[in-house]
Amino acid sequence: MEYKIIGQTVPVVEMKLNRGETVYTQSGGMAYQTEGLTMTTNARGGFMQSLGRAFTGESIFMANYIAEQDGVSIGFASTVPGSVMPININSLPNGLVFQKGAFLCAENTVETKVEFTKKISAGLFGGEGFILQKATGSGMLFLEIDGDVIEKVLKPGEVLKISSGNVVAFDSSVSYQIEVVKGLKNIFLGGEGLFLTKLVGPGRIVLQSQNFRDFANRLIPYIPMQSSN
Repeated sequence: MEYKIIGQTVPVVEMKLNRGETVYTQSGGMAYQTEGLTMTTNARGGFMQSLGRAFTGESIFMANYIAEQDGVSIGFASTVPGSVMPININSLPNGLVFQKGAFLCAENTVETKVEFTKKISAGLFGGEGFILQKATGSGMLFLEIDGDVIEKVLKPGEVLKISSGNVVAFDSSVSYQIEVVKGLKNIFLGGEGLFLTKLVGPGRIVLQSQNFRDFANRLIPYIPMQSSN
């Protein structure tokens, strides 16, 4: 499988497949394709994994695209302005943990499943939900990122505290915790919310410069409200 990233504002990952190669995405993720591809839809991974995807905000069903001949092309587009990040799972023997909504598409050899955080408090109050996702296996995974990509490598014991909506992904070696913002004034007047995500190294982490959910909330006051009369 060959691929290229097209565009900068709302980018597309375009793949070139040969006979028998398969890629999958959540329902509705495909932007365009050439002749020579067959689509099948299924609850990838069985009922429990499908149910888990529903909790993470992804589609229960996945669309699988199978190349019936050599040299066919298919494109998957991001949904908001930002970036598409290619990740080679072969280089991550223990897999990659990523937040809900980040998955764009992957080769059929990449397995994605729900990943439970070790502490219930992280899920109840973390802002991005109790259930994360984890990718393992081999092949290419493509993540959708709001805004620009920010990569950091944490040393053993090194700590980075992040607004939960700006966390995209991290190595399995990185521990994930939720920390309450200290001080009542900071909580109610600081504008950063009640909780921060605390990531502890070692390992690589991927952040996004924009949290589209926060951006959408800022637009709400400017949307005209329809009169009930």
